[in-house]
Amino acid sequence: MDKGIVYGKSVFVGTRVFLKNISPLNNRTEMPKALFVIKKLLAFGLCYWAGLLLGEGAVIGLHFACGKNVFRGEMFGFTESTLIQYYGYIIPIAAVLFYWRHIEKRRLREMGITKNIGGWFKGAALGAALLAACVGAVTLTGSIKFAGFPEKPDIPMLVMFFFGFVIQGAYEEILCRGLMLRSLGDKVPFPAALAANTLVFTCPHLGALTEGEPKYVLTGILCLISISCLFTFLTVRTGSIWAACGLHSIWNFGLYCILGLDLSGMDEISVSLINMRAAGESLLNGGKYGIESSIITAAVITAFAAVIGITKERKVG
Repeated sequence: MDKGIVYGKSVFVGTRVFLKNISPLNNRTEMPKALFVIKKLLAFGLCYWAGLLLGEGAVIGLHFACGKNVFRGEMFGFTESTLIQYYGYIIPIAAVLFYWRHIEKRRLREMGITKNIGGWFKGAALGAALLAACVGAVTLTGSIKFAGFPEKPDIPMLVMFFFGFVIQGAYEEILCRGLMLRSLGDKVPFPAALAANTLVFTCPHLGALTEGEPKYVLTGILCLISISCLFTFLTVRTGSIWAACGLHSIWNFGLYCILGLDLSGMDEISVSLINMRAAGESLLNGGKYGIESSIITAAVITAFAAVIGITKERKVG
């Protein structure tokens, strides 16, 4: 047989095996560690975009059901749209869980969704403490200030936002600390699992972050990396994703709805209990992106992550 034909056939077979190995549509695990990480990155991308498309489709359908043609610019106001988006994350969550059960063929507890839901409240308490430490430290510099109370707080709307943030925080944690971190498990070294889930957590946030001035991008990325490490260490130490979900949701809800501060560049406040405002723009308060791009916040979160990380166990599977 011609050597060229043999070589070509060998390349074809090798390429087919390679593509099957890294395909996120199967649960193969026997491959080099680097390929396994690539496979899980592709799985994240598949679940992220599939969930996003399904969620957006549902939101558009809801608008039409309410007599609004989004293709003509007929949409709900900012507050209603934000709530629809947050509650709509139920659909991407369902998509990720479907993938985990039917493609990965693994149990939910292996993702970190355990019966010990009390961990959520422990994470929430830690989130409140972390937020108080960050906001308190930034306030002491005078770069954010107390601007009074709303005349009449909208309690029903606050409650709706609370549960919306519960869903939103759970969605991100199920994707990053559930699907990404837990699927890597003990197949790869812990630093590689940490880096991979930090990457997929950070990238979706870069769009809003890079809309601001370049000087805030570096501190914003540092904050994202630090909080992702904190979420990871909590997940590993507690053996579930509940604590990370609680911390994530309470941080977002407290920052946006309790204190009335910018959340990840979202500066239009729908409802809050307290009016806190930035005093100018600086690296101390994070500028237009908010305190999540503050050098002080980065330092405080890094310290919290270091404390949690010192005593964590190394096994994440």
